[in-house]
Amino acid sequence: MKVFINRFIRSFHLWLSLPFGLVISITFFSGALLVFEDDITRAIQHRYYYVEHVADKPLSIADIASRVSAECGVSVGSITRFADESRTWRVLLTDGNSSTVYIDQYSGELLGTPQRLQLFSKTLRLHRWLLDERPKGSNRTFWGKRIVGISTIVMVLITITGVVLWIPKSVKMWKNRSKIAVTMGWRRFLYDLHVAGGIYAALLILAMALTGLTWSFEWYKSNFYALFNAATEKTVPSKQAKKVNGGDNQAPYHAWDVAYDNVVGRYDSYAETTVSNGRVVVKLSDSGNSKASDSYTFNNEGIVTSHMPYCNTSKISRLRGWIYSIHVGSFCGVVSRICWFMVALLGATLPLTGYYLWIKRRFIGRK
Repeated sequence: MKVFINRFIRSFHLWLSLPFGLVISITFFSGALLVFEDDITRAIQHRYYYVEHVADKPLSIADIASRVSAECGVSVGSITRFADESRTWRVLLTDGNSSTVYIDQYSGELLGTPQRLQLFSKTLRLHRWLLDERPKGSNRTFWGKRIVGISTIVMVLITITGVVLWIPKSVKMWKNRSKIAVTMGWRRFLYDLHVAGGIYAALLILAMALTGLTWSFEWYKSNFYALFNAATEKTVPSKQAKKVNGGDNQAPYHAWDVAYDNVVGRYDSYAETTVSNGRVVVKLSDSGNSKASDSYTFNNEGIVTSHMPYCNTSKISRLRGWIYSIHVGSFCGVVSRICWFMVALLGATLPLTGYYLWIKRRFIGRK
């Protein structure tokens, strides 16, 4: 009976891998390229994201907002300041298109808007939709998205069956299946990379896949939220939040400075702070959830009137942040992103090494 079950699992693992392995490799490889998109973009388009010289004190938020509004001909929706003083400020315009410009906060020079690199635009479409175009009309099937989603489900099954097949029967077998030999030829190296490398990466591969599926299927997303008791919650924007991009009772820009000073003094560290009409959002830097933030509201004098800490935000909002953070590996800064990058590259090789070993055993070895 055990022999039959083992053969069934082995066949199940193999025949799922053969038709979907190439798509799985593409998904992993494109995901690895996206891990450091922000870092590469900022390095290539450095002039937009970093100032030339850091002065003793930046211009006031009110001054920046007035300058940008005068040059662009529209009012300012929000201004984002970063903890890194060499980073330029990001300004959101209320032009109906949510346009964003960057400005040197020390000189007041308007730097313009950086464009997303074409490489990463294509890579994201490849990662999520296999370069397919979103169909027009709700009744048409989005085949690229559907194929990636199905392949991800298959990847979960392949990973689980691979772990089951790896389980050793003895201590000696455990030692052999836990190391990657680099001095015994290419075939042994590729075999060990597939077997031992796969088992080392299995847990992180499952984390990537199970979170990624929330973007592929609505039924999976709703059940995933239900698993964490967050499916019935709804995030309803407050009246104050609706004023962020401009609205009635526009607070004077000088109140933005007062509110910023009142809020930022409460923190020893933070990632960035966004000030808008009647609202300050502080993005936290030490919570693990890369979307975590505290929110404050203020009146026309810049006096803080209410505070919504991250721990009191809706469960669904926190869960969305954790899903994103775990999927892209941003929950522990550069350390986790390097780890995710390496695992994604390893995940891309697993189907390829599997193809090689199958062809070698099935055709070349028999000959």
